[in-house]
Amino acid sequence: MADDKNGRENQADREMQRQREREIEAELQRGDEPEPPVDTSTLAFFETELDAVAFPATGAEIVETVGDREIEAETGVYTVAELLPETDVETFESPAAVRTRIQRPTIASAMKRIVEAAAGIEQADFRTSQREAYERTFLELQAIDAVDDDEGISVIRDWIVERIDEKGKLPGSRDVRRRAAKYCRANGYQVSNDEWLGV
Repeated sequence: MADDKNGRENQADREMQRQREREIEAELQRGDEPEPPVDTSTLAFFETELDAVAFPATGAEIVETVGDREIEAETGVYTVAELLPETDVETFESPAAVRTRIQRPTIASAMKRIVEAAAGIEQADFRTSQREAYERTFLELQAIDAVDDDEGISVIRDWIVERIDEKGKLPGSRDVRRRAAKYCRANGYQVSNDEWLGV
């Protein structure tokens, strides 16, 4: 890599992406969400299968290579194609990023729908920070005991996809959090101002 301004910026961007992946991985491993992660040994075995993929890789490239691979979770059995977006809109920097995504199948399938819907937007700019904010909102919904069967994730996923279809752009992360908070309150769960959803 050239030692110039662009090279240094690209290197800094990659390091920031790796840091974000580590933070998401740490948050997911806290284990406070009701849906348990996919078994660690299953994830480790799957990660070795990703050796056939050259990273960074798009969701479409990963699905093409290992899309029919099944991942067993306590909520059911999923293929990789059901959990990752089959588009070039989202790029995964490493096998660890893929592992982090599929570790929570309900959230992964919701993000797949959103990313694929965003692929239809001309010049879509689905920034990493926005994806992470959506995922965090889904994690918060999943952690709410009063809201059963991950219905909140489905409701907010569908709302985001409808907004993309209607307005031709991704709703802001603050709008998504507000909508999730409204859903929680309507279902008897109080959201305080110091919580992620309390906007």
